[in-house]
Amino acid sequence: MSEVAKTIIAAKESKGLSWEEIGNAVGMSPVWTTSACMGMNSMPKETAESLCNLLGLDADICTALQKYPTKVWDQAVPTDPLVYRLYEIVGVYGETLKEVIQEKFGDGIMSAIDFSMEVEKEENPKGDRVVITMNGKFLPYKAW
Repeated sequence: MSEVAKTIIAAKESKGLSWEEIGNAVGMSPVWTTSACMGMNSMPKETAESLCNLLGLDADICTALQKYPTKVWDQAVPTDPLVYRLYEIVGVYGETLKEVIQEKFGDGIMSAIDFSMEVEKEENPKGDRVVITMNGKFLPYKAW
């Protein structure tokens, strides 16, 4: 985890704020806001300034949040159990999703650029459920 992300998380915790509250305060989705704070997206200037004002962070953090990120991670297979389970889902269901998506849309991919994602909690007497909704534009491959 980057020093910028560690600084943001420390400020978040010291203020007692949730990602939901921070996202709402800066006018962005909590999932996207968290991703930007973790260094995986760049923030528009106004959003970065709003976040830094909310959390009491310095101008250097504001500047860092606006930089275009290099989206990399250290491990080929993640070891954090929650992240690993998401990786496992793609491993088990990736080919299935590809087949179903291409059957419905044709030969192409789902954009991770023109994309949104929501994470919800569904109360259930047998154990609460995690609901992840991914919404990406379909991008057909073209022939030339």
